[in-house]
Amino acid sequence: MSYYERHIFFCLNERPNGEDCCALHGAKAGFDHCKQRVKEAGLAGQGKVRVNKAGCLDRCAGGPVAVVYPEGTWYTFVDQADIDEIVDKHLAKGEVVDRLVLSPCIGR
Repeated sequence: MSYYERHIFFCLNERPNGEDCCALHGAKAGFDHCKQRVKEAGLAGQGKVRVNKAGCLDRCAGGPVAVVYPEGTWYTFVDQADIDEIVDKHLAKGEVVDRLVLSPCIGR
């Protein structure tokens, strides 16, 4: 049994050399909004959902990116509405948000 039912990791990597990265595409704002929404929805805590920061997840070309475990579903997002949909559907109900799933061929 896992301590959390679901775990979502947001890439917040920032590349100092100016190379493209999730940090340049609003990743921190997405993380902050997700964390707030999960708490407001009563989804946070043991046996529920954990929202975490991550370093580079090596999917930069699709950034910003987040991944939900245990399913291993990779998402890209544009705005708070996308994050709301991930929280309301995937994190709360286990339903994958197909329109936001990152193509498996997108890497660095």
